Amino acid sequence: MRRFLLPLFLGLLSTPAFAHKPSDSYLKLALEGSNVQGQWDIALRDLDYALGLDADGDGAITWGELRPRHQEIAAYAFSHLRIKTEGGTCAPKVREHLVDHHTDGAYAVLQFDALCPKAPEPLSISYRLFFDLDPQHKGLLNLSQGGQTYTAIFSPEQDTQRIEFLGASRIKQFLSYGWEGIWHIWIGYDHILFLLSLLLPAVLKREGNRWRALASFREAAIDVLKIVTAFTVAHSITLSLAALELIALPSRWVESAIAASVVLAALNNLYPLVSRRRWVVAFVFGLVHGLGFANVLTDLGLPKASLLLSLVGFNLGVEAGQLAIVSVFLPLAYRVRHSWSYQGVTLRLGSALIALVACVWLLERSLELSFS
Repeated sequence: MRRFLLPLFLGLLSTPAFAHKPSDSYLKLALEGSNVQGQWDIALRDLDYALGLDADGDGAITWGELRPRHQEIAAYAFSHLRIKTEGGTCAPKVREHLVDHHTDGAYAVLQFDALCPKAPEPLSISYRLFFDLDPQHKGLLNLSQGGQTYTAIFSPEQDTQRIEFLGASRIKQFLSYGWEGIWHIWIGYDHILFLLSLLLPAVLKREGNRWRALASFREAAIDVLKIVTAFTVAHSITLSLAALELIALPSRWVESAIAASVVLAALNNLYPLVSRRRWVVAFVFGLVHGLGFANVLTDLGLPKASLLLSLVGFNLGVEAGQLAIVSVFLPLAYRVRHSWSYQGVTLRLGSALIALVACVWLLERSLELSFS
């Protein structure tokens, strides 16, 4: 068990150390009669990897480098997307090429129309962009028709979606956003590392200048319950306020503050300033993380017809994903809490590595640098 926990923990660190934001694209479709109006946001860094857009190799893709490649970009993108109805394929035609900025950098924006042979009901969408280059890539779909909204995630394992709006229900909408919440906590490496920073000392207690193992699992579980509850309440508050457009902060500030929260939480394990009421730390920084979750919902879009239901579904999905992490980590940590490898290596080395990774994120996000 001791040999298992440390490699598992270091494995969690290895991926985000080099890519704190997974590769995503955002596909928004609006159905009006037999016409599909679309907008497709694709990260320039992903297109550069596939097509080599950075002509001078200076690490920055300028509009001058991008403009002559518009047709090539569109051809490449739409060769990996197919929209079909029972009457045949809906042929896309690009209206405009733009550039927009998401929290993780610049994106090419393809605005297009796709005329279908008949009214697109039901609609089948096949998505295979970048799957041959990056098996971790995901396509986030937001599709609307007549006040109803459908969301889905395309992946190599699920590259086709069939949508029947007449069969859509509020329960399906709730479950769909619930799954989005689960998925985004699992790929939100900064949120995971913040949570792990708080969980690492949960099976220990501070006595003098040393960490000592807790006597009972119940004591550790109560501490974790306080931390998770405080984090949940806090991010639920700001997530709801931001999703309802009652508060708004620049995403660069939010993402930088999230990275800073991870740094501080990890350093607190090495130089403990707050050792008994870490739930207070979870609550304060949870307010910031809630704004980060709201950025995800902004990209996905919230259906106005079922705004509250979708918001609750997403939030409960986040909690389910969070509890899954806790349920795996806590029993393992409690099992090996007495060992020198946990107290001396997993806690200290793990916290140091988390702080280092988060420092890189903080520099990238606050100064708009790239170390990967």
